[in-house]
Amino acid sequence: MTPLSRPADHWTPPYFLSALGAGGIAVTFFLWLYMWVPHPGQPVPVFEDVARAFALGDPLQQTMIVLAYLGLGFFAVQHFRLLIWNLGRYGTYKRSAGFAAVQNSNAGAGLFGLPLMLAMTINVSFSAGLAFVPGLWSVVEYLFPLALIAFAAVAVLTLRMMGAHVARLSVAGTFDMAKAGSFLQVQPAFALGMVGVGMSAPAALSSSPLVAGTALVLSTVLLVIAVIWAALGVMLGVLAMLQHGTVAEQIPTLMNIVPLATVLGILMLRQNHGLHVHFGVHAAPGDDLWFLTALLALQIGFLGFGLSVMKRHDYVARFLRSAPPSAGAYGLVCPGIGLSVLMQFWINKALVGAGLVAKFGVAYWSLTAVLVAVQIAMVMLVLSLNRRHFGATQAQAMPAT
Repeated sequence: MTPLSRPADHWTPPYFLSALGAGGIAVTFFLWLYMWVPHPGQPVPVFEDVARAFALGDPLQQTMIVLAYLGLGFFAVQHFRLLIWNLGRYGTYKRSAGFAAVQNSNAGAGLFGLPLMLAMTINVSFSAGLAFVPGLWSVVEYLFPLALIAFAAVAVLTLRMMGAHVARLSVAGTFDMAKAGSFLQVQPAFALGMVGVGMSAPAALSSSPLVAGTALVLSTVLLVIAVIWAALGVMLGVLAMLQHGTVAEQIPTLMNIVPLATVLGILMLRQNHGLHVHFGVHAAPGDDLWFLTALLALQIGFLGFGLSVMKRHDYVARFLRSAPPSAGAYGLVCPGIGLSVLMQFWINKALVGAGLVAKFGVAYWSLTAVLVAVQIAMVMLVLSLNRRHFGATQAQAMPAT
């Protein structure tokens, strides 16, 4: 007899990215509300703002709100479902012989999907809370210190993992340059950036100078460490690729800079808002225009690089449509989400803020259609990956007795 199993039954660290991708898509739907629903009185939309917009809006706006809620709700549920599944599988994996082998190799950087996933959980919870919980803003000042504590705990976990990763490889000398031809070593920086962007939220949203200042200081520390680590990871990966070629299965990591640029960019935008509100630092609209355009150009450059290498290695046929498919393919979701999210800020904060594009005009919706198309493509990719990894079955031969 040949029992049936799913590819996901053979858990590996890249499966952390399945929960991360679902959470990221949930946040992209919250951004529809953030950018397109008026929210006077506070810097983010809350349940009451959306309810008012739905009651007074035209059918097109009502349709947008319904789709945003469906997307946010569905993918938030998917995120939490995959979070629980991954934590359970990771607990089992830590007791296996393969765990120590991964820790003591280049692949140990893939374990940073854990803090990435945990930080995304806090961000998704906050977005879903604003959208679905009436009256949340009345108690939000009590929630900000709790959020800072939660993010600080994930930050400590990430920094301890980073220290152990470096110490373990440098002492044992087990880092293999021949297998380092990717940007997998950037993933710890991405994890730290995800924590940092969540930690920066109170800097922009809190009315308390103490809370905002604390969030600003802590997120700045994470920002600096993440930038330094990412730069080292890119240089290491480039050197390894020039000497030994690209590790084909890790090609999606070549675009890790795309979501990293998004989270660090939003982190700095939040910090700038907090500096303006609480500490008398004022930025001009042109500053956001230059800054966000530079980040978008950086993303386009790394996307082009990654996609060209993917095509050269026939990645789609070898790892995305293969049987069994590669869990590392979930890494393709984050760059698309990162591009879509940054484009939202580029259009609304940079172009509209600088007066180059009229909000809700023809040019505005033409540019927005591009980011929505990327968002829809990522939705389809996630659904396809989930079907292949969690739904499809394949026969496996029973060992001889």
